[in-house]
Amino acid sequence: MFVMLLAAAATAGADPPDNYAKPDLLVSADTLAKPEERKKFTPVDMRGEVAYRDGHIPKSVNAKTGLWSRAVNEGKATPEFWTKEFCALGLHPGMKVVLVYEDVKEGCRVWWLMKLAGVPDVRLLDGGWKAYVAAKAEVDKEEFTNPGPPMEWKADPDRLATKDTVLSNVKDKVAQVVDARSEKEFSGETAMSKRGGHVPGAERLEWSDFLDEKTKTFKPAGELKKLIALHKLDLDKPCVTYCQSGGRSAVVAFGLELMGAKAVKNYYKSWSEWGNDPDVPVEKK
Repeated sequence: MFVMLLAAAATAGADPPDNYAKPDLLVSADTLAKPEERKKFTPVDMRGEVAYRDGHIPKSVNAKTGLWSRAVNEGKATPEFWTKEFCALGLHPGMKVVLVYEDVKEGCRVWWLMKLAGVPDVRLLDGGWKAYVAAKAEVDKEEFTNPGPPMEWKADPDRLATKDTVLSNVKDKVAQVVDARSEKEFSGETAMSKRGGHVPGAERLEWSDFLDEKTKTFKPAGELKKLIALHKLDLDKPCVTYCQSGGRSAVVAFGLELMGAKAVKNYYKSWSEWGNDPDVPVEKK
């Protein structure tokens, strides 16, 4: 009895276990491996057609998401564009969409694109297709299509940062600017555009630091909390992320939001635009 009381006292005084601020942004492969759980979600497989035909999660639709990125960059991502794309996939605002991917950078990119388009509930399969296969879950080879009626989508333009957004921030320092690229790109040693370097005042937090090196799943909340603290980022203040073309910065945007960041914008054109503009400031170190 005395031992039980000691154990209860120790439990009562213990710190609560660390968890993500927004755990619903991720779905585990073990969850989707259970048919009764899987039916609660709408899997959207963004791998190529060949990979999809070779095997996919039952009742998952195959999405050609490359069109989405180009539409945003070219200013053609209108409500009509998203209505057409999402109608073909049979999506509606009440669904819990789960993205299935091979490359986490592309998974996060599409997560961000869908949030920009106004999809209210879109999540990542943590670890992607590799994790699902490792869970020995059911695989189907029959193509699944689920076209639906046109639905109204309310875009979220606050998720997008532009060159003007970042330029004004260099002066006013309203938001924390986070560079998701490698150290050599940040310093200017490696130049992927006409000019190398980084946005003045940016903090470098490489995208891959959010992920377990082997599984490519997101690191536990405790580790991410330490990572964010190490880089002196305040999750209660606005953030702008960037990389070369919006993918790596989407990983950082996702990771920050997973941990509770309240206002994160992705500078989607990133260094491919900034580094090729001779009229914007650049720092090197």
